Amino acid sequence: MIKPPIAAPVGDKLAALRAQTHREIRALRDRITRLGPDEIQLILSGARSHYAWTDRPVTEEMLRAIYDIVKMGPTSMNSSPARFVFVRSDEGREKLKTALKPTNVPKVVTAPVTVIIAYDSEFWRELPYLFPHEDRRPHFDGKSEYSEETAFRNGTLQGAYFMIAARALGLDVGAMSGFSNEIVDRAFFAGTTLKSNFLCNLGYADETALFHKLPRFEFDDVCSFA
Repeated sequence: MIKPPIAAPVGDKLAALRAQTHREIRALRDRITRLGPDEIQLILSGARSHYAWTDRPVTEEMLRAIYDIVKMGPTSMNSSPARFVFVRSDEGREKLKTALKPTNVPKVVTAPVTVIIAYDSEFWRELPYLFPHEDRRPHFDGKSEYSEETAFRNGTLQGAYFMIAARALGLDVGAMSGFSNEIVDRAFFAGTTLKSNFLCNLGYADETALFHKLPRFEFDDVCSFA
């Protein structure tokens, strides 16, 4: 269901909201200038993609807390095209198994939650609610290729936000692309405008399944100045 449009603030109300935003950002920067090395290790530099899981459950409260962080990440025109399906029932796992490469089946059936990170190819219909300043729907209406490109790019961004948010709250993640998008879309999104992007297993990992960390490029290998 499309959320009803909201009125964009104008005049003194807009000025007050902008001033409040400026104060909040300055206060945040005064309070926290940067993350420490331990926090950076937790969310990125020391984190790993996991393949095996303990039986410790992931609560709905935790999933909601993750999303409350994710939704604040920036997207083009605040378009927020990502959609998240939390597969945690036996029925849901059985449906998902039909789309997986055989080597990935154990990773999914043992994970407390597998998230289908998808996107809505007609996200732009929600712009009057998400971006009320002006009607941007004509930029996308009837332009399926541009809509798809925008949805995929920004939905992928939100998928990355999801992984970082989950790690920040103490969970482990294991993103996966070894599956058939076509089968997932048929099983979970038939008759809708949603399409799957990638999967992400979520839970508390059994770290004994890990391999050593693989090489990474150095700065001078892949970075340049212009």
